[in-house]
Amino acid sequence: MDEIIRDSLHEFRRHKGLADRAMAQMSDDAFFRRPAPQVNSVAIIVKHLAGNLLSRWTAFLTTDGEKPSRDRDGEFLVTDDDTRQNLLAAWEQGWDAVFGALNGMTAADLAKTVTIRGESHTVVQATLRGMTHAAYHVGQILYLVRLLEPGSEWLTIAPGQSSSHHAGYRKPF
Repeated sequence: MDEIIRDSLHEFRRHKGLADRAMAQMSDDAFFRRPAPQVNSVAIIVKHLAGNLLSRWTAFLTTDGEKPSRDRDGEFLVTDDDTRQNLLAAWEQGWDAVFGALNGMTAADLAKTVTIRGESHTVVQATLRGMTHAAYHVGQILYLVRLLEPGSEWLTIAPGQSSSHHAGYRKPF
């Protein structure tokens, strides 16, 4: 497996792991709470990122990343079907699509071109685009958990703890 693919898998897994650990510390009320009308809840972020990942990474090398079946606008609405259990199942399905696509890639695939909304990207560009999008939303989730569950465990180096931090960045998830 090419180093770029391996490192991409590591970063995607690391970000998913952070989000999973953060969400595990949330009550159901906090999971669905919108801090303000213009601020998404963790539930909405999960629904959106799940939809994005599933669309982008299913048949990644052979179809446009924006699938006709995706309802992006609907990803920002919580319906009666959007239980925490259902949203987390969709979340897992989206991440499974990422990991499946990356695990199935070879170094030769990195030179290929894929499309997202009809726009051409190299596989490396599309991977970086997907990674930065996921990292952005994982950061939102971590921030919302800190805001809504202030007593939750620090998942990154806590303020004032930098000097006692031991390297473990590359540990597997």
